[in-house]
Amino acid sequence: MLSENKAPEYQHTLASEVTVSGVGIHSGETVTMRMKPAEAHTGVVFQRVDLPGKPSVKADVDNVVETTRSTTLGAGEARVSTIEHLMAALYANGIDNVCIEIDGAEVPILDGSSGPFVKAILQAGRQQQGAQKTWYTLQHNIVLVDDDKKVEMVAMPYNGYRINTLIDFNSVVLGTQHASLKDIADFNEQVADCRTFCFFHELEYLFDNNLIKGGSKDNAIVVVDKPVTEAQVAKLGKHFDGIAIPEGRGYLNNEELRFDNEPARHKLLDVVGDLALVGMPFRAHVIANKPGHATNVAFAKKIKEHLKKNRIKAEVPVYDIDQPPLFDVVAIEKILPHRFPMLMVDKIIELTETRVVGIKNVTYNEPFFQGHFPGNYVMPGVLMVEALAQCGGILAIPKDTEDKYDTYFIKIDNCKFKQKVVPGDTLILRMELSAPIRRGLCEMKGTIFVNNKIAVEADLVAQIVKRPKTND
Repeated sequence: MLSENKAPEYQHTLASEVTVSGVGIHSGETVTMRMKPAEAHTGVVFQRVDLPGKPSVKADVDNVVETTRSTTLGAGEARVSTIEHLMAALYANGIDNVCIEIDGAEVPILDGSSGPFVKAILQAGRQQQGAQKTWYTLQHNIVLVDDDKKVEMVAMPYNGYRINTLIDFNSVVLGTQHASLKDIADFNEQVADCRTFCFFHELEYLFDNNLIKGGSKDNAIVVVDKPVTEAQVAKLGKHFDGIAIPEGRGYLNNEELRFDNEPARHKLLDVVGDLALVGMPFRAHVIANKPGHATNVAFAKKIKEHLKKNRIKAEVPVYDIDQPPLFDVVAIEKILPHRFPMLMVDKIIELTETRVVGIKNVTYNEPFFQGHFPGNYVMPGVLMVEALAQCGGILAIPKDTEDKYDTYFIKIDNCKFKQKVVPGDTLILRMELSAPIRRGLCEMKGTIFVNNKIAVEADLVAQIVKRPKTND
């Protein structure tokens, strides 16, 4: 089960556009990305502007199609690889919604860390949005064990986001390394600049299989822990602009590490980026023993499955029939212009600057049941959407004024009816601002819950119009 964070927290996007260019480590191609602000509830979306029709793919674990040495997303014609360093930077810096226009199939590797992406995000700035952000806290452990790979990952209940990683490649150079991030807020300082790494004895295979066409000593740490032949140096020297093999064992070109345990910290970075694909922010203490992209993604899928099974119970607003409402139907009539039989909200039980929750009790005496349908009474879907809109009007229409206002639909998007509503049901109507109200235009995300399940979802846009005063 999950519990919803009660403290109000809001979604964020970028305050301005920012451009990042570089070479893809596997493709070797130069790629340019434009990261642009996006509306609330968009999530992270990659758009391949180099392809016909500019297809998009959402950064979601359900869209992962490949995990060989990096994480790749794919949907239709849109495919984008090596997303993990960028995803980690976005997640750690609280960017919930962004559209990333990219003119190639791979996110640039830059220096092999998340640092340059963090710098770009900070340059663009962060913009708070009107929609609330819901965090979820695990109520029991989620465990993934892969005996073949000797991998174990655990997510435990925790009031925050903490990660511990352990790596062991049977390397005398790396040894067994641990890394810990006690608070995601410390990511930029403690983890973001940690670079990807590989072993020198892997390079020949990687180059022969066209996996690191853009690899260089400037975007990865190369570990030398086995004897190196002159033939290997000569062959790999064609790909690197001058290489120096350390005496004995060490790092190519005697590279200085940014942290003593930089490789373990980079694996932690990858965990942050891959688990960001869950798509629903959650609080947990994650322990990752020998993580890799394949197991990270499998673990993310397991977490998402848990969230999907339990999120409805966490999201349903609490309705205590013994508590007096904020507004009863008499108070509602003073705000909304609607009257019987078109007043579809009986009471308001929650009201903040960005969210309102109302109640509609459906009875056999509703006039529309006379014709919809005799012997099979079903509440019309259009009237449920109307009830949502009226509930949103309570939030949007100015109060504490003698002026009267009307609201008019401009657009209804993404409307889904998921279950029937019949006499005896109680509709819990929730409306949340997706963006600040500007010039009388109100964008909201609406959800109706019935019996602890979602019955209706819709994105609504309405216009608030002041009613002309009359001499009556």
